[in-house]
Amino acid sequence: MLLAGFCGFLFFFGLAYFGLVGADEPRYAQVAREMLARHDWITPTLGGKAWLEKPVLYYWQTMLAYSVFGVSDWAARLSSAVDAMLMVLAVYLFLRRFRSGFPFAGSQLAGFQLDGALMTASASGVIGFARAASTDMPLAATFTIAMLAWYAWYEHESQRHLALFYIFLGLATLAKGPVAPFLAAVIVTIFAAAKGDYRLLGRTCWIPGIALFTMVALPWYVAVQLNNPEFFRVFILEHNLQRFGSDLYHHKQPFWYYLPVVLLALVPWTVFVIAALVESIRVWWTEKRDMLQSEDALPAFLVIWFLVPLAFFSSSASKLPGYILPALPAGTLLLAEYVRRHVVDKDRPGLPLVLLHSIVATLPVVAALMMQYIVFQHRLPWGRAAAISAGFAAVLAVGIALTLRGQLGFRVLRFVTLAPVVLAVGAVLRLGAPALDATLSARPLSQEVSRIDNGSFPLAILQLPRETEYGLQFYRNQGIARYELGQIPDREHLLITREGQRENLAKWTTSRRVTYLGSFAPQGLDYYWVAGKSGVSARHLATSTWL
Repeated sequence: MLLAGFCGFLFFFGLAYFGLVGADEPRYAQVAREMLARHDWITPTLGGKAWLEKPVLYYWQTMLAYSVFGVSDWAARLSSAVDAMLMVLAVYLFLRRFRSGFPFAGSQLAGFQLDGALMTASASGVIGFARAASTDMPLAATFTIAMLAWYAWYEHESQRHLALFYIFLGLATLAKGPVAPFLAAVIVTIFAAAKGDYRLLGRTCWIPGIALFTMVALPWYVAVQLNNPEFFRVFILEHNLQRFGSDLYHHKQPFWYYLPVVLLALVPWTVFVIAALVESIRVWWTEKRDMLQSEDALPAFLVIWFLVPLAFFSSSASKLPGYILPALPAGTLLLAEYVRRHVVDKDRPGLPLVLLHSIVATLPVVAALMMQYIVFQHRLPWGRAAAISAGFAAVLAVGIALTLRGQLGFRVLRFVTLAPVVLAVGAVLRLGAPALDATLSARPLSQEVSRIDNGSFPLAILQLPRETEYGLQFYRNQGIARYELGQIPDREHLLITREGQRENLAKWTTSRRVTYLGSFAPQGLDYYWVAGKSGVSARHLATSTWL
């Protein structure tokens, strides 16, 4: 019940508090809507054209959500929240079944499985992508369940768990493509090589399991290729191989990009995850034979699982934050193992770790309380509000530090750290959501424009980012024309562009009449009515009179 309550708050509460943001959220949400409208479970489409950049699992999940709850932005995010909850539940069940109290028995480890599950649920990267309409959380959840199932099979030689590994690896392939089986193969291979047990690879290549993987993943890939002969070129060659090897889609970042990303994604657990990683590598290095024995091999497996995606995606020419999400559960599980060992040894966390952890855990509270200032002013302003927020966080940090240095030590790490997480998420949703909605989402802009037109006019944009284009496309459920691409409607239409562009519109609209309708100040946008090529319509005259 405690786990369900935390997951309900962290993943589901307030999904509609602010609209879809960025380019991916509204684009994925619109693809699922179009597939549902056409009753087509094979070919993703956007604007009526095949859109083959991503596999289909997210779209299937969102189509089901739309069928039950109707089309909305929160329904578009629902599948990611459900996937995150299933991932956390899998962590809990894995720890309870295979690690809780092992190799030591006794009540001192009661609740250890809850520690690991809540640490995973409360990592900032997990919370963020659990609330996002994207393909990243479906991949992370299915990949995590697959890897936990594989390790369960490794420890107990249960074919049921190996079957689960292949089933969820197939679902991960439907979520994001061949990257899932590739990463799994690399992790398992490195683990087998570290153990010096290459027969493990042969035992993993279980024919019935491969058949299950094929049954889950292959039918859609075959069907979409038959319906769309360009699928292999677009998806495999361009959006996998070329995206990895070149900056085809302008997401170039330095090699070290994922180091700060993963540190931020693990907040508030960053400090102790680093400590757990360093300790596990040190023990592995000095006691390699003992650590890689069956009963003690999980930390080594988690280290490999954590580092392989980090190294792989760091070597990619194209980088986005969500790519690293499958590594995060390995980090929080490594921390859970670290806490278990130190509870057994009756250790207390060192003072430097406690102080750093207290600061990292409470900084998000300051950011959340000051969210509106940060969003609108792009900085943390000094003043009374900042002083009060910093003072509150300082008191909270002192309380965390004193508690962790007390007799209970590691036993209360989860409890005292979840308090600022809950405060930060609540503050973002209650205080920051209006600012995020106004500045980053097309939802309020669409509502503003809909007061003039309910969707009967064509809508065009000029020199606006993809985020605005795809957002308007979802919220108005209509195609968006781009002036700079020559997509200027012949009939009367609405035009949205940046503020102060009135004088520049003449070169685009030539002799057509243009009427200023209003502005959307939070995003610095103006919107206009543009007459059709044949002149002013009666509808325009009526609209102008009403205005």
